[in-house]
Amino acid sequence: DINTTPLIDVMLVLLVMLIITIPIQLDAVNLNMPVGKPPVNQVEPEKIRIDIDNNSVIYWQGVPVPDRASLEANMRQVAAQPVQPVIVIRPDKAAKYAKVAEVLAMTQRIGLTKMTVAGAEQFVE
Repeated sequence: DINTTPLIDVMLVLLVMLIITIPIQLDAVNLNMPVGKPPVNQVEPEKIRIDIDNNSVIYWQGVPVPDRASLEANMRQVAAQPVQPVIVIRPDKAAKYAKVAEVLAMTQRIGLTKMTVAGAEQFVE
C-alpha cells in the first residue's frame, strides 16, 4: 500500500506557491474615463428658509406667515421661477412633526423639487 500523504502535501504546497505567484489583476477593463471641468462662474443657488418654531408658527425668510394660504401663495410664486431656489425647512426641536409634515406635503404638491430639512436628526430617537 502506497502512502499518498506526502504527495498530497507537496501538491498543496505547489498549489499555494502557484496562487501566490500569479499576478492579481486589479483593473480587468481599462477605460478611458472622461475628465470634466466644473463650470467657471457657477453661482450658488438662492436659499429660501422656512422656519417652524415650537408653537407651530411658520416663518418665511424670518417673517411670520399668518395662514396656510399665504404660505402656499409664497411657494407657488417660488415654483413659478425659471430656476427654483433651494427650500430649507428648519423646524425647532420642540415643533410638532405634524406641522413639519404638512409643510413637506405642501412643497411636494406645489412641485418644489429642491428642498432639504435642516436638523432632521432631532426627530429620530
